[in-house]
Amino acid sequence: MRVAEYVRFDAVGLAELVARGEVTPAEVEAAAREAARRVNPRINAVVETWPADDRPSPGSTPLAGAPFLIKDFGVAMAGRRTELGSRLAAGNVARADSSLMLRFRRAGLLTIGRTATPELAYSITTEPVWYGPTRNPWNLRLSAGGSSGGAGAAVASGAVPLAHATDAAGSLRIPAAYNGLFGLKPTRGRVSMGPDVDEGFNGLAVHGSVSRTVRDSAALLDRISGPEPGDPYFAEQPPRPYTEEVDRPPGSLRIGVLPHAWGGRRTAAPVADALSRTVRLLDSLGHRTEEVTVGLGVDWEEFVLANARLSTANLAASVDELAAAFGRPADSSTLEPVTLAAHRYGQGVGGVEFVAALAVRNRVARSLARYFGTYDILLTPTLPELPPPLGAHAEGAEELDGLGWIDRLNDRSPFTTAFNVTGTPAMSVPVTADAGTGLPVGMQFAAGYGLEGLLFRLAGQLEQAQPWSGRTPGVWAGDLTDG
Repeated sequence: MRVAEYVRFDAVGLAELVARGEVTPAEVEAAAREAARRVNPRINAVVETWPADDRPSPGSTPLAGAPFLIKDFGVAMAGRRTELGSRLAAGNVARADSSLMLRFRRAGLLTIGRTATPELAYSITTEPVWYGPTRNPWNLRLSAGGSSGGAGAAVASGAVPLAHATDAAGSLRIPAAYNGLFGLKPTRGRVSMGPDVDEGFNGLAVHGSVSRTVRDSAALLDRISGPEPGDPYFAEQPPRPYTEEVDRPPGSLRIGVLPHAWGGRRTAAPVADALSRTVRLLDSLGHRTEEVTVGLGVDWEEFVLANARLSTANLAASVDELAAAFGRPADSSTLEPVTLAAHRYGQGVGGVEFVAALAVRNRVARSLARYFGTYDILLTPTLPELPPPLGAHAEGAEELDGLGWIDRLNDRSPFTTAFNVTGTPAMSVPVTADAGTGLPVGMQFAAGYGLEGLLFRLAGQLEQAQPWSGRTPGVWAGDLTDG
């Protein structure tokens, strides 16, 4: 299978070729390796590749035989390194598969390597000291987003059609938006975090994927959703597979439009224009859109403070555990300045403050739940601006404390975090592109708890009405002949 042919198919399409006997899993894997070899020197998205150790039976699942990459964070593959984008965890090798990795195997995916992440996934751009910046395949001077930036750049460039991603504050949706991909953050409790973790970042973090087509993300969520023994809670399983939702009409939805973010951050003109075009498209499809004001239930400063306390306290515990496990100091020899600052801040978060932050989480969740009692969907830009240049997020960051860093991340991505706090599903959809630069612009659609099916129906309709998979970036495996 030639790379130029390989990149024309999504993961489900490649699995169908394998099931029909038109290609073998080994041929698809070889094409994926060649595609990654061609693009990675330019974008630095794939940290490591390895031989796939699973050979699925053709046709056993809708994804059997499709190449796949896992993020260097949040998932453990037995015998493979998981270094979390940090010198502190350098050389860490997983002793056993995590629950999620076992589900990836059962899905029949050919996992051929791991993708880049910022240090300990603690940024919305992927520029770690440990293995350098990941570049956006649409413009190599720009950020690919984070913390799943390696996944986003790898999929957008054609290395693989589908990749694992995580999302604790937008880490899946941000790279989807910057790289012109589809990315859905599932409901809290939809995908198990086990067995070593009961809930990630006190329920803020979830597992998901980024893909070039809606059906690929739906097919993967079908295979990885559901509880594991010992999970503290789980979301009720949907009435039908998500893959069946993609082609079902969503009906006429009542969609509230939030053009400017909580906290007062104004949306840049190119993104505002893209939002207006998206609203016109939704109206033409029979949906009822209206601009709305949506309260968080707390003021913005309280929201940011609560998230800073939750996230830095969790980070501090992880850093201390890694330092003890590897016998390394948690200092500037192993950690970047913003991680150290967040670690120090998290160590100072008291128990009473932590419980108060959880109370804020509850108030935000209750407030947004009332909104979804009136509207089916909330539409926002995924991000208020186009992808920034590499290095922009780090300017002056060495002078910030942990709260200051979280405040900066929330200012740069003010639309995404609320849905991690509420635990409700939200997706970034590459509905349109900026007319001036050609860069993709992601639109975020959020729904009530457990309603991923509704989002998949709407995403499928948008994909049919305004297809995006034919748009390819400047760094595209199908156009390159060497690395």
